[in-house]
Amino acid sequence: MYKLVIALLILLSTQSLKAQEITGKWSGKLTVHGTHLTVSFNISEDENGYRTTMDSPDQGVKDVPATTTFKESLIVFEVPMAGISYEGVYKGDSLIVGTFKQNNQDFPLDLTKQLTEEKVTPRPQEPEKPYPYISENVTFENRQAKITLAGTLTFPHDKGKFPVVVLISGSGPQNRDEELMGHKPFLVLSDYLTRNGIAVLRFDDRGFGESTGDFSSATTADFSTDVVSAIAYLKSRKEIDTTNIGIVGHSEGGLIAPMVAAETADVGFIVLMAGSGIRGDKLLLLQEELIEKALGTSEKEIKNLLRTNSSIFDVIVNSDNDVTIKSQLKDMLDESLKGDSAVKVPQGMTKDEFISAQINLFTSPWVKYFLRYDPSKTLEKVKCPVLAINGEKDLQVPPKENLSAIKDALKKGGNDRITVKEYKDLNHLFQESDTGSPLEYSVIEQTIAPVVLQEITDWIIDQIK
Repeated sequence: MYKLVIALLILLSTQSLKAQEITGKWSGKLTVHGTHLTVSFNISEDENGYRTTMDSPDQGVKDVPATTTFKESLIVFEVPMAGISYEGVYKGDSLIVGTFKQNNQDFPLDLTKQLTEEKVTPRPQEPEKPYPYISENVTFENRQAKITLAGTLTFPHDKGKFPVVVLISGSGPQNRDEELMGHKPFLVLSDYLTRNGIAVLRFDDRGFGESTGDFSSATTADFSTDVVSAIAYLKSRKEIDTTNIGIVGHSEGGLIAPMVAAETADVGFIVLMAGSGIRGDKLLLLQEELIEKALGTSEKEIKNLLRTNSSIFDVIVNSDNDVTIKSQLKDMLDESLKGDSAVKVPQGMTKDEFISAQINLFTSPWVKYFLRYDPSKTLEKVKCPVLAINGEKDLQVPPKENLSAIKDALKKGGNDRITVKEYKDLNHLFQESDTGSPLEYSVIEQTIAPVVLQEITDWIIDQIK
């Protein structure tokens, strides 16, 4: 039910093996709907037994906890929270032949011992040092949250004061480059903007990278206070034109940017890159349906999955009592597990452990806030110029529903300084893509389509007073 982004034959043998022979890094290429993804299992051993983690480097997934069972020649890896298992036969010092399983789907996967560095997909848009501008590592305080945020400020070598933008990353802990799926979108974007005379501040999310604080206890609204602190810091810098401060937010960052712009006159313009205009629960259901279709999940499974999650979301949205929510979710999940349902207990977990894990997930501060938050109410309060863009093939923030909702909310609030654009064939990361599936993100060399970089820059320059 809850999976990593990917839709990620027991052969018999009687060979006797020593335990230490399976330690090391085992990797293979998983083929899912025509896309090839590297999967690695890292095995070490101590006095308590095997310690294992799983990586999917093509997707930027690393060190996911796993378990290992090894008896005679049969080896089994389990990744309980992702519903992943792998069963194979150890064929010697360098080969395991077996099957990768997730969500009732089986994929042949042979693993070989990794003795050399894995080949890295080239990212031709990433800039290389030395940069033709100043790049300064900085820190600033969020006094309200009592945390220190660390980031990078880039600005031209020329003398004078420069317009500036703050970059806000999407959901999940991100570093200042918004590094994900093997890409560094914010490094590419900040480089392009700075080369065109626009200063950029990008920073590590609280509790991640070099920033302090607790990411897991924070909500989208909490993250907005980090951006307010970033703007306050920029106002102290002599290189910055404080009359031309803007915000560029991607995905969840596209929720945060209007929050800040609605509350302070310091923000002169905002760019929403795949920002949402509809309530969180509605967005997640749309996202789930589109991605599951792209991954080849059956209509019956999708219907069951949406029905189950819709019921769970309704409980959270319609109650603000945590005790009541947890009780109702426990009854709901317990009932769902009794019959044919989208909810399955992953191998390696008991039913009670699974239910408890799901309740903790759905009652976390971020999830509760996100499901309940309706961005249209905030967008109605935004009075500065807004550029809202989406990719036509964005399956995570579908353009049709969200761009229209953003535009309608801004107009309802009396803001007619709106530019809305949908880019043909681009996905959620604004890459040129075939299907828009998250499976493609890591295997596409391009980080951001050049037309998007150019048009964001041109629009920002047009807003400068």
